[in-house]
Amino acid sequence: MKRELALEFARVTEAAALAAQKWVGRGDKNLADGAAVEAMRNVLNRIKIDGEIVIGEGEIDEAPMLYIGEKVGLKYNPEKIEEFREDELSAVDIAVDPIEGTRMTAQGQPNAIAVLAAAQRGTFLKAPDMYMEKLVVGPEAKGAIDLDKSLEDNIRSVAKALKKDVKDMMIVVLDKPRHKKAMEQIRDLGAKLYALPDGDVAGSILTSIVDSDVDMLYGIGGAPEGVISAAIIKVLGGDMQGRLLLRSDVKGSDDKNDKISADEKRRCDEVGVEVGKKLLLDDLVKTDEIIFSATGITSGDLLEGVKRKGNIARTQTLVVRGSSKTVRYINSVHNLEYKDIYLEKLLKD
Repeated sequence: MKRELALEFARVTEAAALAAQKWVGRGDKNLADGAAVEAMRNVLNRIKIDGEIVIGEGEIDEAPMLYIGEKVGLKYNPEKIEEFREDELSAVDIAVDPIEGTRMTAQGQPNAIAVLAAAQRGTFLKAPDMYMEKLVVGPEAKGAIDLDKSLEDNIRSVAKALKKDVKDMMIVVLDKPRHKKAMEQIRDLGAKLYALPDGDVAGSILTSIVDSDVDMLYGIGGAPEGVISAAIIKVLGGDMQGRLLLRSDVKGSDDKNDKISADEKRRCDEVGVEVGKKLLLDDLVKTDEIIFSATGITSGDLLEGVKRKGNIARTQTLVVRGSSKTVRYINSVHNLEYKDIYLEKLLKD
């Protein structure tokens, strides 16, 4: 992919974060998400790409979300704001989470981010929107995990690879009722538990950056977030395994969950993915040619959140290009009076 796309995609997540900031602490996660989606879509449609959303927030009938299969880029901009040649457009698949942590945004809690990953066409697993069991480690523990083994075995294996005592391990788990047993096991082993309320993409990244104490992430979360996590983990040199799970396996069997699970199974069959099968990192993402961008919405372990005074706003964005393995933190100051008109209504107080 063209080098300049890294900055273009940074602008996409910056716009989503700026739009979401208006709704931080206001208690309505749907309005926050809607604003971030609209901003993200508008900026994507001003970039010289022939893009397709392969990991998004739903199907086409769930618009205005950035839906799976949606075409984005200058080619699909209804306003035709700029002339272009077809050979100028980069064909890319895009995975997005306009707000990872909608509840945290609504409640004014830390660690909410806007996220995007892009890669060559056909290289992301087209995972349905369902649950995924995930195990993530950084580069020094690459090859030390196996999702078919017990959590205890994996913790001990990773500790050995890192040349650490188990008691010195820091393990991220989402603070959900379904993880009660896993959290008890971690504490019983004497390891340190970092229970995040939400945000397994941010948690995954923390396993693989140099200024983090996190050694491992384990848990059951969304499959879309799993693919986005796999993209950045692949670029950073870490390791990850996943396993798609039906809703009834996670939430229990009843009429509603069984109906949803039947639809999940059908969609997995359509894309040729086996439910319950261990997926390696190369199964989730087939290339290193990835551009990843995340912008902080609320301040957290990974990024500073949006800071705004009047029409001046500051953002911090993490941008990584797979081809160079360079990790950049971009600190930007935005004068909102000079933002394009399509963002104006989203950014007004």
